[in-house]
Amino acid sequence: MELLFLVLLSLHTAKTATEGDKEWCYLSQQCTHSDCAEPRLWSTVNEECGKEQQSPINIVTNKVEYRGDLKPFTFEGYDTKQPSHWTIGNNGHTVKVSLSGSAKIGGGGLQNKYKAIEFHFHWGMKLSKGSGSEHSIDGERYAMELHIVHMKEDFSTTEQAVNDKEGLAVLGFFITTGAKNENYDSLIEMLNEVTFKGSQKNMTSLPLESLIPAKENLTRYYRYSGSLTTPNCHQAVVWTIFQEPIRLSDSQVENFMEKLYFSKDTTLQMTDNFRPAQPLGDRIVYRSDVSVVQPPAKALLVVPTLIYIMSLLFQ
Repeated sequence: MELLFLVLLSLHTAKTATEGDKEWCYLSQQCTHSDCAEPRLWSTVNEECGKEQQSPINIVTNKVEYRGDLKPFTFEGYDTKQPSHWTIGNNGHTVKVSLSGSAKIGGGGLQNKYKAIEFHFHWGMKLSKGSGSEHSIDGERYAMELHIVHMKEDFSTTEQAVNDKEGLAVLGFFITTGAKNENYDSLIEMLNEVTFKGSQKNMTSLPLESLIPAKENLTRYYRYSGSLTTPNCHQAVVWTIFQEPIRLSDSQVENFMEKLYFSKDTTLQMTDNFRPAQPLGDRIVYRSDVSVVQPPAKALLVVPTLIYIMSLLFQ
């Protein structure tokens, strides 16, 4: 009996080790990597991915709750170029730009100040699908999504941050198509230098504020507690999803779809690199608000008052 127990234990250990070592991937990669773990199987790669506070989510607007402390953010160093170069790289899952941590955010209902450590993108396969973002609003998704990842300014490593349930703060921005955005020209040109998995280059840094909507349009956002959207799926993220989208032209978005590859050669284009929406569970999504009464409502309140005053004058 003891021998049987040891055999079963060794088989279980071997199976767990195999699952833990299995490479994770997106569903779009399975045509060439049939043995990789697509999003529904990420919990076999890391058990965190199967927990109950995962990201992304679908935000149902008629169920969100107003929270009064979700005031405007303060952005430090977002308006200047960082002193050193940025490093842009293709990690086989997305294009990521590593930052120095000199830019910081505060306010916005955050209990701490956070420093920017990297940003990356998620996108779809075709513009016509209109579905490349990870988060969605009432079931509708955007062409792309930008994530600017921050960690508490007192931490020096991400390992420290992911062990704190609020160790990371990610700013999420939807990207929709429209007019060309010249602020993105130099970044998109660098995609030619990181076409294949494992490639990376230095690039001249940009003011982070040039890549996102104007500050006055960043007061309306959603807030919830969640996780990283790739393994190891650590549940250590304070998420902020802004309502105002970034606008890029069709051709600018297509550059991400056409120039990047999951592989070290031209075997497989990098497309549909997003995780499907995860169950919200018992979490609450909160919203910020510019003011209790919006300007249009205020105007409506003025009309009856004017009518009343005019009636008194002409009696």
